[in-house]
Amino acid sequence: MKNKALKRLIYSLLTFVVSFTLLSFKHPSPIIKDPPLTDSSFRIRTIIVDAGHGERPPEGGRYSPGAQGSYSFERNITLSIAKKLQAEFEKDMPDVKIVMTRTNNYDVLWGKRAEIANSNRGDLFISIHCNSLPNRTIREVVGHKHHKPIYRSVSVPDRSGKGVLLLVYSTNRIGPQNEALRENEIIGDDNKVETSVEEKADDPMAVIMLNRMKNKFRKQSIRLADLINDEFTQTDGRPSDGVREQVVFVLDHTAMPSVLVETGYINNHEEEDYLNSEKGQNEIVASIVRAVEKYRDEAEAVSKN
Repeated sequence: MKNKALKRLIYSLLTFVVSFTLLSFKHPSPIIKDPPLTDSSFRIRTIIVDAGHGERPPEGGRYSPGAQGSYSFERNITLSIAKKLQAEFEKDMPDVKIVMTRTNNYDVLWGKRAEIANSNRGDLFISIHCNSLPNRTIREVVGHKHHKPIYRSVSVPDRSGKGVLLLVYSTNRIGPQNEALRENEIIGDDNKVETSVEEKADDPMAVIMLNRMKNKFRKQSIRLADLINDEFTQTDGRPSDGVREQVVFVLDHTAMPSVLVETGYINNHEEEDYLNSEKGQNEIVASIVRAVEKYRDEAEAVSKN
C-alpha cells in the first residue's frame, strides 16, 4: 500500500511540474529549422566553369602547372574540356550565363578564380581537373653480402589509378568560406553594400544565417557531385573513387555549391588516351551537362512547392 501511495505522489508531482513549465514559460525565440535546398524564387542563372591549372603567365609570378602524362599536360586537357562544357551549356541551357575562369593557356591563381565566381554571383561552380598518382617506392635486390640480400629503394611510377573522383569542400576548413559567404551576402543586386563584413561578423543572427547557408551549400554540392558521379558510372561505365570531402582552396573560397571533377588519371596510359580523345572529352562533358540539368530540375521543382 505504501508503494502505491508513493507512486501516486510521484506521478502527481511530475504532472504538476510539467504543467507548470508549459504554462509558465515561453520559448525565448523561434526554432530555426534546416533550410530547404532552394528558396521559393530559386533559378540557376549563372554557372562558373573552371579549367584547372595553366602555364606561367607572360608577366611571370606564381602558377600551378598541374599533372603531366606521358605526352600531355593536365592544363591543356582541362581547358579543352572546359571550353566544350561552356559550348554545351550554352546550347542546352541558353537562359543560363556561363562564366569561364580562364579561356587561354595561362594560369589564374586560386584566389582570383574564387573572386571571379563570387563577383559574378555564380549559382554553381564546376572545376575541371585530371588526377595523377605519386610515384611509389619499392625495394629491390641489388646484390648479396654474406649470403644475405642487399636492398635499395627505387621510385617507380604508379599507373594503377583509373576513373573519376568528385571533390566537395571539407567542413574542417570553414573560415574561408564563411568570409566568402559574408562578402557575397552583403552585395545586393544593385551592387550596393548593405552592411560591412565586420558588422555581419559581430551579429549573432548573421552568424547563424551564414552557418545555415554554408550547410545548405554543402548539401547542394554533395547532391550535384552525386549526380555527376552517377552519370559517369551508370551512363559512361567509368570507374569511380566516389565523392569525397577535401580541403581545396578554390572550393573553400566560393560562396555557392561547388564541385571539383577529377576526370581521370593522366599518368595511366589508357586513361591519358581517353582524356585526350574527342570521344572521351565529349562523354565527360555530356555527363556533366546531364547531371547539372537533373540538379536544376530538382532544385527548381523544390522551389515551386
